Amino acid sequence: MPSPKLGLSLTGFQKTGRSLTATAQRAEQLGYDSVWSAEAWGHDAFTPLAHVAAVTSRLRLGTGIAQMAARTPAATAMTALTLQELSEGRFTLGLGVSGPQVIEGWHGVPYHPPVRMTREYLTVLRKALAGSERLEFSGSFFEIPYSGPGSTGQGRPLRTTVRPEADTPILVAAMGPKNVAMAVEEADGLLPYLWSPTRWQDTWGEALKKAPEGFQVAPTVLACVGDDIAACRDRVRPRIALHIGGMGSRSKNFYASLVSRYGYTEEVRRIQDLFLGGERAKASAAVPDELVDDLALVGPPARIRDQLAVWREGPVTTLIVEPAEPGMLESVASVW
Repeated sequence: MPSPKLGLSLTGFQKTGRSLTATAQRAEQLGYDSVWSAEAWGHDAFTPLAHVAAVTSRLRLGTGIAQMAARTPAATAMTALTLQELSEGRFTLGLGVSGPQVIEGWHGVPYHPPVRMTREYLTVLRKALAGSERLEFSGSFFEIPYSGPGSTGQGRPLRTTVRPEADTPILVAAMGPKNVAMAVEEADGLLPYLWSPTRWQDTWGEALKKAPEGFQVAPTVLACVGDDIAACRDRVRPRIALHIGGMGSRSKNFYASLVSRYGYTEEVRRIQDLFLGGERAKASAAVPDELVDDLALVGPPARIRDQLAVWREGPVTTLIVEPAEPGMLESVASVW
């Protein structure tokens, strides 16, 4: 299996034009293959990539992730088509459902069951990107043209007016077993977060056995390079604790469920109890060394090289590194 490529998450990097230009151009010089932009309820995922496209020539560009509920499938297709044209074909579309707290609390729309909704979304999206026929679809969540309550009855099927991009890679940030199985069937790859290079098989293995040739697996991994391994672990603990403890409720947190399936059930329960109880510092401290070492790249360069050997043994095709601080851009590339 080919060695994975090195990607860079733009999380934590300044999004001013001058800073983003410097980061992207330096990443290209250092040999990074791609940069990935995310969104929560601050910066959107697409606009920074348009800027990066204008100041680079080789870097691939990906959303890691864009929230599906934030845009109709057609709006996402329009944005993807625009970025493909601006970047001359360097764009990869990464999508995710996010969670009920963000979708209902920020976007103000209902949170739908991820598997069925994602399947429909991808079907509409691929039709819009392909541009081979006028866009028509009738499903449980999407009806195009719309003719339901409140419609004027004047909607008509349309086809994109710009160059189609049917081959745009679409990756899905799936974590639950059913959603991962759906992604293997419908998408071109997975965008996991909190991926374990030592325990992935028990959680993801059965679904990935059915993946077609060329299927991409592009996890984002936290990284902190430094001589003091304890200090490096402490730098990434809060980020792990945030996802396990705070990215969702006690009853609906995809990250907590994933790490529990890895075998850290008691650790997850304790982190959640502390985080949801308002004791964030204690929640971070409760992330054990074993879990940090399993999910992140931490410590001196020689140690991280040993860790990377394990990551390269699995199905990962692109490793998207999220440095603990922007100044580690060079050290990560050097270790790689």
